Parts: sequence; structure tokens; C-alpha cells
Amino acid sequence: MDWFETAPRRVLLLIGAACVALLAFGLYLQHVVGLEPCPMCIVQRYAMVLVAVVAGLTAIARGRRPLMTGSGLVVLLCGFGAFVAARQSWLQWNPPEVASCGRDFYGMIENFPLQRVIPMIFKGSGDCVKIDWTFLGGSIANWSFLAFCFFALVALVLMVKLARRGRAEHSYA
Repeated sequence: MDWFETAPRRVLLLIGAACVALLAFGLYLQHVVGLEPCPMCIVQRYAMVLVAVVAGLTAIARGRRPLMTGSGLVVLLCGFGAFVAARQSWLQWNPPEVASCGRDFYGMIENFPLQRVIPMIFKGSGDCVKIDWTFLGGSIANWSFLAFCFFALVALVLMVKLARRGRAEHSYA
């Protein structure tokens, strides 16, 4: 096996592992620290889960074509996650007059029947504009945006290297 067989798979495995670590940290912030995720945070979590799954499954795959396809999917999913994180960051920097992107849990239980409350719970209950936690001056949404952009950039570089390798193999044939 040469570099182009092992390194892309390792890179994708690292992306998947980093996504799992970030998701675990988010769950720590939620369940240990007590921060409630907002609907946009939940969407970013779903995007991060999908990136982890696609990167992990692609890391298992063999051959240039599955690696290219999986890396492309990672780029697209990261683009979606980055878009949601950028939108939330923008809302945090420019809060609207009436800030609301979800209801609180107890308000949902008091005002809606149970069959409507259960789907609402999975939408999150925090306020998307509120900044509950920061690290080095960046909110969770800011760091999420940077993580999605980094993963997309790495997957894009991986695709370019795989494409160049494929062209080089076809030119020698």
C-alpha cells in the first residue's frame, strides 16, 4: 500500500474522530454544565453527526472513487453545517429586536398537547442569539463554523490530491 491508499483513509478517520470528540464536548456542555442547545445548535449537531458517519464510512472504503465521493459528501455536509453556524454567529453579533428561535421546555408542556411537545423537544429549547459559553472570545457557533470550515478544507485538499493521482495514473497507462 502506498500513501494514496492509507493516508486519505487516515485523514477521513481523523475527521470522523474529531467530529465525535466535538459532539461529546457538546453533550458535556449540555448535560454536565447545563447549557440548553437551541434549534440551530441541534441542526449543527445533526450536520456534525453526518460528517462523522460519512467520513468514517469513507475511511473504511477502498479505491479512489469511493474516497472521492465520500470526501465530496463531507465537503457538502460541512458547507451546510458552516452555513448554519455562520447564520447563528451573525445573529449573535447582530441580535434582532425580538430574539426567539424556540420555546422553553416548560412553556411547551404547558401550552401544547404531548404529541406536539415530543417533536418540539428535539428541536432544542435554548435561544439562538444568547451566548452561554465562550473560548478565546468565540462562541460555540463561532467554533463550530471554524471546525466545519477546517474539515471541509481538509476534505477538499484530499479530493484534489486524489484527482491528481488519478490523472497521473491515467497518463502513464
